[in-house]
Amino acid sequence: MIKVLHFSDLHLGVESYGRFDPTTGLSSRLADFLAAFDQVVDYALDNTVDLVLFCGDAYKSRNPSQTQQREFARRIARLSSAGIPVFLVVGNHDLPNAVGRATAVEIFDTLAVQHITVASRPGKYHIQTKNGPIQIVALPWLRRSALLAREEDKNLSLDQLSQRLQQTLMGVLDEQVKGLEPTLPSVLAAHVYVFGARVGSEKTMTLGWEHFLLPGNLVNLGFDYIALGHIHRHQALHHDPPLVYSGSLERLDFSEESEDKGFCVVQLEGKGKVSWEFHKVPVRPFCTIKVDIPSQEPDPTGVVLRAIAQAGQQTHQAVVRLIISLPEHKAAQLQDGDIRQALSETYFVTIAKEIERQQRSRLGALPVEKLSPLEALRAYLEASKVPLERSQKLLEYGERLIQGQARIVISILA
Repeated sequence: MIKVLHFSDLHLGVESYGRFDPTTGLSSRLADFLAAFDQVVDYALDNTVDLVLFCGDAYKSRNPSQTQQREFARRIARLSSAGIPVFLVVGNHDLPNAVGRATAVEIFDTLAVQHITVASRPGKYHIQTKNGPIQIVALPWLRRSALLAREEDKNLSLDQLSQRLQQTLMGVLDEQVKGLEPTLPSVLAAHVYVFGARVGSEKTMTLGWEHFLLPGNLVNLGFDYIALGHIHRHQALHHDPPLVYSGSLERLDFSEESEDKGFCVVQLEGKGKVSWEFHKVPVRPFCTIKVDIPSQEPDPTGVVLRAIAQAGQQTHQAVVRLIISLPEHKAAQLQDGDIRQALSETYFVTIAKEIERQQRSRLGALPVEKLSPLEALRAYLEASKVPLERSQKLLEYGERLIQGQARIVISILA
């Protein structure tokens, strides 16, 4: 039996909802992502994993910092030193912005690091593990320019373009499948969007135009397990054979608030005999608190504080999003200091106030903007239900002020 650990979309360098750490000079969120990565490495070392399969997007940026590269390499080196083969597929975030430049993970190939294989182009690989050989067909993220190089591809419609891309990608895979040894376990490792997958935070991180493959085409290629990267939500699109996105290792934004994060452990017992399970990784919690404050509420701050108290331990060391919906005239009554104090045990807080603007008063069918100053004052007094005697006095003073300003303007113009 060969045990494979499949994970993807690490995205080192994401700093959203982080704080500046003065001791390191780095974003505190880097520590979150590295802690998740450490759990993958620790599991592989402690549970006799035969192969670690990473399906792309090591970094958020195609130009990662030296610190991010160092921390990634440290953890890969732990696996290499233990004699565990590591297979790295290049994702769209690992690609440089120009053809010919090195990818973000190419350094492992350049230095010929022992037990590390980098798949930067489609190919067939024979990996020897402690429990026997395994075949891997790699499909890294491919540039559209590499897939559509023919002159007749230039004037295609979007539908035709999509079909041509699918045909080209499947042609690449068909060519690789031809040479597979039928008696050995085989895995497809791909960084690609498979049609029908439920997407998440990767929508806001997409670099370039998306091409996709159909799940039915992939499952008919004869692989024992299809390991996918690119989509951040863990999901299985097919079960026999398994067609699985491991998902990202850490939460990137609130679209992943309720999602479990982790990696997959696959057991290949021979050709056609496979089982797998998803292992959860404890990651930074995200928590949304929504508060609606009625127009007649005398203590809007109290309503917010009670909602925070009700959330309880969910907010502890969590990234918290507090959304307060309230009428415009209640906004000034909120005590922001008290609210932030109640959230002092959180990791990061963002507060959004959704102000319900009051509709402007109308006199008959006319909006306030089309009334004269005196008519607007009268409308305001009526809407505010000012007593008649006081209203008449205010209108009298208002008329004097308006007439006085008019005389001043006339004298200046004269």
